[in-house]
Amino acid sequence: MNPLSSSSRRRLPKLGTQRLAISAAVLLLTACANFSGIHSTAHSNSPDDYATATSLPGQGGVWPASSWVSTIGGSPLQQLVDEALATNPNLQAAAARIAASHAMVEAAGATSKPQVGASLSATRERFSENSIYPPPFGGMYVTDYETALNFSYDLDFWGKHSEQLRSAISQSKAAQAEDYAARLVLTAAISKAWLQLGRQFAQLDLTDQQLALRDKLDKLTQQRFAAGLDTQSDNQTSRQQVAGLRAERSQWQEAIALTRNQIAALMGQGPDRGLKIAQPVLPADSAIALPDQLPLGLMGRRPDVLAARWQVEAAQSDIKVAKTEFYPDINLSAMIGFSSLSFSQFLNHSSKVVGGGPAIHLPIFEGGALRAQLKGRVAAYDGAVATYNQALNDAFHEVADSVQSLRAAEEQGKNQQIAVEAAERGMKLAEQRQQVGTANMLQVVSSQIGWLAARRLELDTRARRADLRVNLIKSLGGGFDGNATGLSPAEANAGSNPQASATN
Repeated sequence: MNPLSSSSRRRLPKLGTQRLAISAAVLLLTACANFSGIHSTAHSNSPDDYATATSLPGQGGVWPASSWVSTIGGSPLQQLVDEALATNPNLQAAAARIAASHAMVEAAGATSKPQVGASLSATRERFSENSIYPPPFGGMYVTDYETALNFSYDLDFWGKHSEQLRSAISQSKAAQAEDYAARLVLTAAISKAWLQLGRQFAQLDLTDQQLALRDKLDKLTQQRFAAGLDTQSDNQTSRQQVAGLRAERSQWQEAIALTRNQIAALMGQGPDRGLKIAQPVLPADSAIALPDQLPLGLMGRRPDVLAARWQVEAAQSDIKVAKTEFYPDINLSAMIGFSSLSFSQFLNHSSKVVGGGPAIHLPIFEGGALRAQLKGRVAAYDGAVATYNQALNDAFHEVADSVQSLRAAEEQGKNQQIAVEAAERGMKLAEQRQQVGTANMLQVVSSQIGWLAARRLELDTRARRADLRVNLIKSLGGGFDGNATGLSPAEANAGSNPQASATN
């Protein structure tokens, strides 16, 4: 007697089928191409990896506001920047890249959805007399009418489509951050050129004043030479200095014209636009205190750093997509329609055709193509991590350079201001002595020229301080805020340590 009960015997076929299916699945998976030994060793740096407490101490300051341009140059500079942001070709190209990235996100999202299509065809053909069609069809010309509604759906067991979508979203985020970075670079470039133009106009004005005094001094020297009070050498020296100032005046005029052209080009306009720029006025000095939590905060305030970070996120998703290519790909497809060799019977119920079922693609031997593809994705990830690390390193470098240069420029400015004040006091003393008859006009004019020379040096240091403030504002992100724009790395689905999953 069979020791198995009748109920047990009834379960045997079902259990046997399940085991067979499981065994077949295990066999298929073990037969797949594999990616063993391919992984990344790259490491993304964090702000904590950079020592900044001594060089960049927190000073209780605030991050630059988005309206920082107005604090530098008021409405004249703000109008130039606004016009440039609207017309600069590089920004237009960046906007096009953003639009393209949004389209890629939509395309990636569509791959995870069912696909439905319709077809209609009418094919005229001759059936072979020696093939599968018996008489009277063999040798006949017939028209095959066919219409169908097709359905397909990719069962995303391994997350391929979701990772493709994540990659596309990361690329889109990177494009948006790059747009912010380009806008910041352009804004800073126009601001610096505008400050340079203001310095050049101011230097031209001081040169004109010096030239007027030199002309006056030259006439006095000629009179003294004619009276026998000065030598021919003194007379020629005076003429040489006048000619040198006239040449310098021409140089400043050339510099002004070139800077106007530069600003017009940055605005995406012709050189005539530069001629309409009014003479800038250099801003007064204003202290900038470094914000607290600088290392951590800088990562979310620099659009170029965030763009590099999103490229890392995209590359990480690309690795996951490449790994899914090693697994079986399962699709469901179905169709329903009509097919007939007679148009009169084309849409009859007897002409209906129906079909459907799964399709499985399993890579077993592909000549190393999948492994090579994965190696390429891993290499791209390593490159993205290196680019991100370099961007973070450059960010701290730029901030440190700006801070150190600004500190030095402020000290130089204080000393130069002392020199201007001393030259001014000397000029006033010479004027007082001339009034009481203890000094001549030659000494007065000479002291005035010396005072103007000191003012020109002080002007250069003041313009440099304004330029360095723009550098510092730019290095601190120029008012960009990754959290406010939705571009913070915290928004990344992969988390804050992307290399952890990329190496698995």
